[in-house]
Amino acid sequence: MKFARSIASAVLFAASASAHTIFQEFYVNGVSAGHQVGIRVPSYDGPITDVNSNDVICNGGINPYLAPVSKTVIDVPAGAQVTAEWHHTLTSANTGDAADPIDPSHKGPVIAYLAQIPDATQTSVTGLKWFKIYQDGLDSGGKWGIERLISNKGKVSFKVPSCIATGQYLLRVELIALHAAGSYPGAQLYMECAQIKISGGGNTSPATVSFPGAYKGSDPGITINIYQTLKSYTIPGPSVFACDGSSSPTPSTTPDPIPSSTPAAPPPTSTTPTAGTVAQYGQCGGKTYTGPTTCVAPYTCKVSSEYYSQCL
Repeated sequence: MKFARSIASAVLFAASASAHTIFQEFYVNGVSAGHQVGIRVPSYDGPITDVNSNDVICNGGINPYLAPVSKTVIDVPAGAQVTAEWHHTLTSANTGDAADPIDPSHKGPVIAYLAQIPDATQTSVTGLKWFKIYQDGLDSGGKWGIERLISNKGKVSFKVPSCIATGQYLLRVELIALHAAGSYPGAQLYMECAQIKISGGGNTSPATVSFPGAYKGSDPGITINIYQTLKSYTIPGPSVFACDGSSSPTPSTTPDPIPSSTPAAPPPTSTTPTAGTVAQYGQCGGKTYTGPTTCVAPYTCKVSSEYYSQCL
């Protein structure tokens, strides 16, 4: 029995190790800026689960930035189509990694924000004002934004608004994995920031939000059982900014309230959390972590790094 449990633990550890992802390549009108160029890329591909932490801004806190941090600022014409490319690790592209760009169990939305900044290469990212320019959540067929990103080999594309001011910005692209989001903290937030300079813009000043602050642990897009029958999903954060004054123009999202249907049983690869416990793959420990530490049976809290332990 003990041997069998050891084998099961090893299998679960392998699955968890394949769960992570990093935004690591940026394209402007189809042209790549280069691998890891102009992006604040962390050396570790783990998630952030505390929406009140400064680490939710551009990552790089509990997941230290890869040194040296890129000092490139990428030129982006206003109105350009840009593409963010994600992979499981910094070296997993085109390797046949089954979890590249992210494990298929990690369903949830893809979101992008901009914040104007005096110098896109400056160290501090606190106190910035962010506005959402893209979101892709749950469509009417039950498919998630992350699933579309996986189908597109880790790439997600969207347009930079043509009416915003010329200047330097951080582009924050984020995936929110909801496979363990039945209790808080459980949702896994993956985000990195690209350093860009927008030219040829206008003079529109979008309404903004702050990170941390834009999300709450109680938001229905952060704490949710995705194994129930969902007719809609409320993407966290503000509406998508559009130059014509409309909001949330992305057709694949459905920002209606989550129905109060009776949850269905989750698939065998996941465990529905109970009060005071953490679901499989959820964070249960680590330096600076202050959330719950008890895992749903039969999982136990395993150390992945100094700053991150999860239920495996």
